[in-house]
Amino acid sequence: MRIDADPPRMNGLKPPKPIPIKERASILFLERGQLDVIDGAFVLVDVNGVRTVIPVGGFVCLMLEPGTRVSHMAVVLAARAGTLLIWVGEAGVRLYAAGQPGGARADRLLYQARLALDEDARLKVVRRMYALRFNEEPPARRSVDQLRGIEGARVREYYKLLAERHGVKWSARHYDPKDWDAADIVNRCLSSATASLYGLAEAAILAAGYAPAIGFLHTGKAQSFAYDIADIFKFETVVPEAFRVVAAVEQNRPLDGERILDPVASTRRRCRDAFRRTNLLAKLIPTIEDVLSAGGLSMPEAPEEAQPVAIIDEPGIGDAGHRT
Repeated sequence: MRIDADPPRMNGLKPPKPIPIKERASILFLERGQLDVIDGAFVLVDVNGVRTVIPVGGFVCLMLEPGTRVSHMAVVLAARAGTLLIWVGEAGVRLYAAGQPGGARADRLLYQARLALDEDARLKVVRRMYALRFNEEPPARRSVDQLRGIEGARVREYYKLLAERHGVKWSARHYDPKDWDAADIVNRCLSSATASLYGLAEAAILAAGYAPAIGFLHTGKAQSFAYDIADIFKFETVVPEAFRVVAAVEQNRPLDGERILDPVASTRRRCRDAFRRTNLLAKLIPTIEDVLSAGGLSMPEAPEEAQPVAIIDEPGIGDAGHRT
């Protein structure tokens, strides 16, 4: 028989309670170190033993790049603090796995699934996302597939216009996640920028109690709904920052007084600043509720024969999907 010792406690500290996403910093990328817990806080320890303390619950998500190891206690603390851990590839452009900071609540998961399965409700949700993204009502009497095509054409034109505005060489939006170095600089920067935004959108969806996989415009991916929500904000946050960085590199000039040595890293820092400047974290969950409510369906009620809840959760200070 195996007998395990009691798990280590955090020096007698009470487990941290999640704080609302809107009150946190956005995102932090970690590489080449071990994420651990020391004195009740996240600490990244590098190969030389240098410790970098990360505020507990201070970030929406931590992006773990190659060369990062995570201790069991760090995962426990992340779950308690409502911090999403995301294992990504180089520069954050490929998502391998994610640990839920909370997760879908039964009522909200059923509500989201009901909206996605009802053709009329799904179309209403997609039309609302279109209106929020382009600040105008979509064309009438169009199907989801037709709206997807219209949106794709407009997005391609947006990329072209931004490239012309910033004087950046542009052919098309494409890259091979299996061959990162084969992409040109603008596509590498755009991929890194959008990966940061997708991570925030996924964390917000989980914190709100919904499922990232149940999308409306995007389908069939583990992050389909994250793509839906992130795309609403893409061109007002991360995409312009990527083009600004690439323009500075191609024209061999400093950007805001800073010489760009690593375009991808500079793009990520500027995206972080854009999230703060646009107050994105305060907008994400209200936007999620907004687009879903456009479907016109009510939250399902538990059937009469359902077993009542045996253990009532105490009211928490986090978002709806956070575990307490």
